[in-house]
Amino acid sequence: MIRLGAGPPDRIVAVGAHCDDIAIGAGGTLLTMCRARPGVRVDALVLTGGGGEREQEELAALAAFCPGADLRAAVLKLPDGRVPASWAEAKAAVEELRGRTEPEVVLAPRTDDAHQDHRGLAKLVTTAFRDHLVLGYEIVKWDGDLGRPVAYQPLSPETAESKVRLLQRHYPSQRHRPWYDREAFLGLARIRGIECHAHYAEAFAVTKLTLNLGG
Repeated sequence: MIRLGAGPPDRIVAVGAHCDDIAIGAGGTLLTMCRARPGVRVDALVLTGGGGEREQEELAALAAFCPGADLRAAVLKLPDGRVPASWAEAKAAVEELRGRTEPEVVLAPRTDDAHQDHRGLAKLVTTAFRDHLVLGYEIVKWDGDLGRPVAYQPLSPETAESKVRLLQRHYPSQRHRPWYDREAFLGLARIRGIECHAHYAEAFAVTKLTLNLGG
């Protein structure tokens, strides 16, 4: 398998349109990075769900998915399902985040995600974090929008199991959803693992990547 690695980063940004987006799309990658670099700074921003049960779920989940990290998380109160209508507020939040951190890796939704909230946030992130490695995570859903990713983070079986366990533990408000189960999460991770010669993996879209192969 073709590999290019720079080691665990010192600063990470993770953004989601909804509570649980980050954990579903990149929870295993967050666990991997935070375990490899104790004290890593993680700035997390979620646009919707603030002020209620979902915010409390999200803050507890992010703390669990970022063990030992210097975590700075914010959950806003933009309307779920209508983020594009709150473009100015979303843009201001993303730009404020950009102004206070210089991450090596940004975890964000894919720009071609079928959900309008995911897609809108993804487009804001790529304009605010222009000179950064932005990894677009995928979220399995009814729309069937999973594509052909170009970047993979292999997950150990223990990490994949930890991700599923934490998702089930920290988001009780989502357990009623028919797709929110162990089979869905591990099934996609298994498929992505096959694609990168690992047992499990998370996969990402990359809009732009600059190489430095001679330095």
